Amino acid sequence: MTPALYGYAQNRRGLPHPAQPSFVRAHHEPTRRVGIGEVAASGRPLRLQTVLGSCVSVCLYDPEARIGGMNHILVPSSRSDCQCAARCGVQAMELLINALMNLGADRRRFVAKAFGAGNVVPVFQTPTVGDLNAKFVRRFLSTERIPLVAERLGGMQAVRVIFHAHSGRVFVHTVDGSRLPRIVREETSYFNTGVTERFPVEEPILF
Repeated sequence: MTPALYGYAQNRRGLPHPAQPSFVRAHHEPTRRVGIGEVAASGRPLRLQTVLGSCVSVCLYDPEARIGGMNHILVPSSRSDCQCAARCGVQAMELLINALMNLGADRRRFVAKAFGAGNVVPVFQTPTVGDLNAKFVRRFLSTERIPLVAERLGGMQAVRVIFHAHSGRVFVHTVDGSRLPRIVREETSYFNTGVTERFPVEEPILF
């Protein structure tokens, strides 16, 4: 299946650097996986990759400085026993914003794209963790006046997200259902213990 492209060609009118859809992978571009509770940013060519179930990731980008970054949020608010603040909403967003600014990005130029927050397992809780994560991201970005120019939030499927930090383009495609139990187990393990199980991430086929 061809992944969806969330480039500037699909965003609000007037943003710079229109993206031309291309599915040829740049083999020289290094890749970094962004796991639960992690934040990564770069002003150089770098693919930031993650897999999301009920978790949510925000990709921030300064289109003038061409600096971008990604976080991986587990829950929207902190718990008293939270051992890793970066997995919780506000802390994860502040860390991501600071990471970009430390590289020379200007907060006034930030644009955001958000992904994940899926309802990947049947639950009796309403709203679900995914619903709460989506609500948090939209509200935080609105409060901070950071335009949310693209999103794929909610739904019933896990997704793989690949963010090109230097261009701001994002590729998203759904994850094979056979991998869902591992994704759920990873998120549940981290929520309960603060330690995530590491599972191999398959390389996307088409870019």
